Amino acid sequence: MRWINLLHFYQPANVDSFVIREAFEKSYSRLIRLMEENKNLKMTWNISGCLLLRLQEEGKQGFIDSLKKLIKRGQIELVSSAAYHAFLPLITENEVILQIKENEKILFDVLNIKEVPRGFFLPEMAYSKEVAKIIYKLGYKWIILDEIAAYKYPGLDKNKFYIDKNSGLKVVFRNRKISTSYPPLKMLETKKSENNNEIFITATDAELYGLRHEDPTGDMEQVSKRKDIITETVSVFISKLEKSKIGGEKINIGASSWDTSVDEIKNKEPYKLWSNKKNPIHQELWKLATLILSLDKKYKKDANYYWYRWHLVRGIASCTFWWASAYDFSQVFGPNAWSPDVVDRGLEDMVRAIRSIDNESSKKYKLKAENNYLQIKKLIWEEHWKKHWHKKLI
Repeated sequence: MRWINLLHFYQPANVDSFVIREAFEKSYSRLIRLMEENKNLKMTWNISGCLLLRLQEEGKQGFIDSLKKLIKRGQIELVSSAAYHAFLPLITENEVILQIKENEKILFDVLNIKEVPRGFFLPEMAYSKEVAKIIYKLGYKWIILDEIAAYKYPGLDKNKFYIDKNSGLKVVFRNRKISTSYPPLKMLETKKSENNNEIFITATDAELYGLRHEDPTGDMEQVSKRKDIITETVSVFISKLEKSKIGGEKINIGASSWDTSVDEIKNKEPYKLWSNKKNPIHQELWKLATLILSLDKKYKKDANYYWYRWHLVRGIASCTFWWASAYDFSQVFGPNAWSPDVVDRGLEDMVRAIRSIDNESSKKYKLKAENNYLQIKKLIWEEHWKKHWHKKLI
């Protein structure tokens, strides 16, 4: 049995310190310890650049040093992403490139890696043809997507890799059913057998391992000691298939995320959790985000450009929009996706981005943004008090 497991480590750049510490204590420290204690254990990790910076600020240098060692000895394959977890299909090409380049710089500076990783993790696994082409042009070789991205191919073999016709990127697909459960439990349930050639490809948030699922019986620790479970990184998995001339079929991949449903694709709303045409908060947030993003090149030389960018990247993180969706994820170890405080925090950073611009010509944009800002504030808190207050939020 082979297990190819990708973990996505992420916390918003503007989140409170206690949230970082809790995730670290319950999940990150556990995972790094598991890797150190089990030298045969291999995984592919994406640690968002903004989280690496926050871990530095929180004094977690020991974690970072251990991570460097595990990368060096090949236990952890590092992949890149967008530094501040923006929802890439819905932002400008300029911003996509800026956030990818920023993430690379953070990886170089914090982890001392010498070259750009081969793999790329799309925040929320949100795929679009346009973003895929950008990633390929920037030198990346492969991405991982949810199987929903290729739902038009009912015979899809998730144990192979494919080629995205739109971009040329190699693609592997995660098993959604296993990934939205607790993967180690599935590994333990699979019978031991010398002839067991099953392959499991999973991709989840790293916070699943302790923060979101406590795992009181230590299922992950048990899996780590099972000699019949071979773990591999994504790049090694692809390389072995290429050498065996297995896979490489070209397919058309559709717009999707790791939470998209078939009905949402058919209704042409593949990003509904972040941009729902029936959700007025989403629609107003994107109006404001679009306005602010449109000013980047115009005020590149502004005296306060640094602070414009500082607030911008925090405001347009995917969390700002996701937490306004009010979708219930309790069946997959997740929360009710409604948090007025998170949405409000992102909104504050967005408006502060435009407030930061010093040039007098920005006044008309500032006034437009302020009107939009007040409208969104009203929508958020009316929604909360009327529909969600005193209801159980997991």
